[in-house]
Amino acid sequence: MISFNLIPLNLRTPGQYLEFDNSQASRGLPIVQHKMLIIGMRLAVGVVAANVPTPILSTAAAEEAFGRGSQAAAMVAAVKAVNRRLDLTVIALDDLEAGVAATGTITVANAPTASGVLALYVAGTRIQVGVAAGATTASIATAIGAAINAVTQLPVTAAVVGSAVTLTARHKGVIGNSIDVRHSYNVGESLPTGLGLTIAAMGGGAGNPDITAAIAAMADEQYHTIALGFTDATNLAAMEAELARRWGPMAQKEGHAFVGATGTHAALVTLGDSRNSPHLTIMGAGKSPSPPWLWAATTAAVDATETDPARPRQTLALPGLLPAAIADRFDEAERNLLLFDGISTHTLDAGGMVRVERLITTYQEDATGNPDESYLNIETVRTLAYIRLAIRTRIAQRFPRHKLANDGTAFAPGQAVATPSLIRGELIHLFRELEAEGLVENFDQFKADLVVERNAADRDRVDALIPPDLVNQLRTFAGLIQFIK
Repeated sequence: MISFNLIPLNLRTPGQYLEFDNSQASRGLPIVQHKMLIIGMRLAVGVVAANVPTPILSTAAAEEAFGRGSQAAAMVAAVKAVNRRLDLTVIALDDLEAGVAATGTITVANAPTASGVLALYVAGTRIQVGVAAGATTASIATAIGAAINAVTQLPVTAAVVGSAVTLTARHKGVIGNSIDVRHSYNVGESLPTGLGLTIAAMGGGAGNPDITAAIAAMADEQYHTIALGFTDATNLAAMEAELARRWGPMAQKEGHAFVGATGTHAALVTLGDSRNSPHLTIMGAGKSPSPPWLWAATTAAVDATETDPARPRQTLALPGLLPAAIADRFDEAERNLLLFDGISTHTLDAGGMVRVERLITTYQEDATGNPDESYLNIETVRTLAYIRLAIRTRIAQRFPRHKLANDGTAFAPGQAVATPSLIRGELIHLFRELEAEGLVENFDQFKADLVVERNAADRDRVDALIPPDLVNQLRTFAGLIQFIK
């Protein structure tokens, strides 16, 4: 007897009744509708309130929603520069009311003796200021302040008193301390003859908003990629805990968070060693002029754009980001050490484009404190998440309303009955599809070790031990050239 879903058995009225069953219609692996989330700060001029998930289609929309010059709007611009088609949502936060905004100064110490152009860089944005020979230090300071305030996307505002320009971060908080201010960054740039500048780095910023309310606003929505504008321990711990919960078998809404971090090699090592999560990636930016939240947004967008979960991210471009000056760049040995301390690394190509060297998670030790590389690579967690989705989708599609019987039960063809062997066969077929997509290997091992059995206590339940061997990434080639002369 065939199992119908809609046509009743007690049907006596004549006619031709045919129903549709789509349980066998789907072929191939599921397509992930990737969703990205930004959590950053808003300004009071923004029209969208704090902690409201807001889909954003463009940088202009972000500036209206969260305020031009806000951290959230800047992160959106970075994402759209990578891939404007990403499905992007933003949850913006207000500044901590008790927070303190960072400040810095640019003091014109000496007047120029020749005309020229001052190339000033604020948060990685170049600002060119014309300087005339014989101009007073006060007039140059006024010109600098006006030029900075004219770029309304900057994370600072300028105020001039005499020969000093005071920069104040638009946001309160420690993030303002990461705003880089310098001049003559690019090759060929220099101060006009005679001009003297003294730059006091941004500092004094204190306090970060609490992302707890933003996490609550995420509700039950799945965000595959999350870019965070903060690296303080409290907020990172809160996000790690939430992503661990979502990773678990009762939620199954996997997501991965990205942050950027600027600073010295020692500071990056300290930050990386303080974390131990398979759900967090920290991109080390060193002494880059670009602020860390742009490194977070750009790196996250690049990873989110990669459709193959297992393909290595190395060499992918990180557009719009400025590397550290040549003297401040980490060499291979320093980058290798960072990769042992939970910090992802980048390199430069011949044209100066910043590129991913390796993306890793901050997971370094198991629960007993022993070194553990099982979740080191971001490709591992992305692949595992996809395999779980593929298994869930396949079982739900093939056995949506099935009865359960032991192997060997003599049920009629067409009956909606599942057995452990039928489910096992479906998993083996799914493995072959995953193998064809280059996500798993060693089919014979998988088939031999796969266990599918009926639960002894709950006869409505099937248990499975599923042992896929994930493909790895080609990262290193080592050869010994043993020549003959």
